[in-house]
Amino acid sequence: MGKWGKCDIKELLKLQKRLEQEQQSVDAFLETCTKQLVARLLGKVIRRTPVGKAPKIDGVKSSKIVGASGKKQSFLTADAARYAKYWAGYTGGTLRRGWTGGATQDASSYANNLTVHKIGGGYKIEINNPVEYAPYVEFGHMQQPGRFVPALGKRLKKGWVKGQFMLTESEAELAQQSPKILENLLKKKLGDLFD
Repeated sequence: MGKWGKCDIKELLKLQKRLEQEQQSVDAFLETCTKQLVARLLGKVIRRTPVGKAPKIDGVKSSKIVGASGKKQSFLTADAARYAKYWAGYTGGTLRRGWTGGATQDASSYANNLTVHKIGGGYKIEINNPVEYAPYVEFGHMQQPGRFVPALGKRLKKGWVKGQFMLTESEAELAQQSPKILENLLKKKLGDLFD
């Protein structure tokens, strides 16, 4: 029977101890990965979300009248006055500001304030937009052609308005990028572990 020789396993024992300690922080690492992915997803969704604009007035906007003194004065037409009254102070972006992932809005680092739920062997963060018309913008909607909309001062022309698919397209894009993102996070974690 042959001799096996001598072997110093002190370094292997140190590695084993370090791996056992890191096993306890696996959940924290997986939560961090989940938060990173969701923060990226929210960034993509928010950039893709359209911002509403006050419509432009078609046709004559004002009338010019010459007074008895010879001065010219300009007055809004009835349609322009209705537009001005309805759209006064309008700022778009409600839908864009509505996207949340369970984080506080005043947070300095959005990814660190996301609420992660562990369900079975996976991690979950719910992304939502409480703005009531969000699903209609995302997936599209029907409308009645020919119906007059007073706020726009126009009649609707199309029977179907196409969806923007902000969340759907962002999820698909992130699904392609996530293996590389997770690989980089894992390399960094393993590099910290073995250094």
